[in-house]
Amino acid sequence: MKKTAQIFAGIRTPFYYYDMEILENTARQVKELAEKYRIDVHYATKANEDARIVSLLSEVGFGVDCVSGDEVKLALGCGVPVSKIMFAGVGKSDEEIFEAGIAGIGAINVESVQELYIVNAIAAKYGFVANVCVRVNPNIDAHTFRYVTSGLNTNKFGVSESEFPELVEMLAQCNNVKFRGLHFHIASQIKDIAKVTKTLCGVANRAVEWFAGHGFETEIINLGGGLGVNYENPYGDTFPDFEGWFKAIDENIVRKPGMTIHVEPGRALVAQCGDLITKVLFVKETEVKSFVVVDAGMNNLVRPAFYGAFHLIENLSAEERPSLPSNRVYDVVGPVCESSDTFGKGRQLPLTVRGDLMVVHSAGAYGQAMSMRYTLRPIAQVVYSDRINEAEKETPIL
Repeated sequence: MKKTAQIFAGIRTPFYYYDMEILENTARQVKELAEKYRIDVHYATKANEDARIVSLLSEVGFGVDCVSGDEVKLALGCGVPVSKIMFAGVGKSDEEIFEAGIAGIGAINVESVQELYIVNAIAAKYGFVANVCVRVNPNIDAHTFRYVTSGLNTNKFGVSESEFPELVEMLAQCNNVKFRGLHFHIASQIKDIAKVTKTLCGVANRAVEWFAGHGFETEIINLGGGLGVNYENPYGDTFPDFEGWFKAIDENIVRKPGMTIHVEPGRALVAQCGDLITKVLFVKETEVKSFVVVDAGMNNLVRPAFYGAFHLIENLSAEERPSLPSNRVYDVVGPVCESSDTFGKGRQLPLTVRGDLMVVHSAGAYGQAMSMRYTLRPIAQVVYSDRINEAEKETPIL
């Protein structure tokens, strides 16, 4: 559905708007490519934990990658088959390990020798066998933003190659864990996906051989996620390069009999289906800058404040004013009392006035999921394209 100010008229702002047609088309295309290249897809729920989105992706046939116990509970509640749930994370609590293990999920990804010991101890105490994959830190630089890099030996994630001997020694002593395979994840928002994937597959192939040589056959290779999306041109590039990614995996991974290849995209599945819609409260002119102050803040979408992330910003109301002056330059800012509460600086926009509706594009990933109530500002409501009539309406004051 084309986004216009008229369609959103009267809806209480700010709100997240999800185009369900874009999401469904993305999921369908990814499913077709996954079948073509024989790859199992697990949606990384941390990108967007909206239950309707998780349920839709499960219905398509995807599993999920979880990074907290509550995400595991969400997946179960959304009907994800227990065998398709993977649980990662460098700091799992005893309770989280117990609940995931007793449920019999597909795999708990252990990230240290000590964690392997604890998983086995909990499983032994409560009488179950936990499926585990070992997360390997491949020490690969994906050349992305430093805060979303997770595959270097200076990062907190995974087991390094130097720890393999100690790990397999512990595995041999653990009677209440079942070794299923190896898990990797190196970064997010990777642009040169083919090159990085080729390097990662080489590391994975060598690790499989090493573990096999020490008595542990790999059933699952999970190569993680990280496929980047186009934040600059969301209209022209709604579908990330899944084919290039899957093809690179297929050409470089060594498949052994009985082995399955898994990936866990998050951002690439949901970023382009979601937008943040916000209303202009004031236009503030100073001697050096013009500010557009909107009612959404960093509490609703923290990526620009946290990462300096770029999101395309558009004035929807300006389309209804065809005779506009030439573009003006604005800083688009929120109402939170922090200087970092800025969605975009130096943006060229049509003449903007109080009451205009603005859209912050490509907010389907790490938007709603990272929302907070800083300064007790409300969480933005969620509006779906096929249920827009159910949206909460604003209360007129003036």
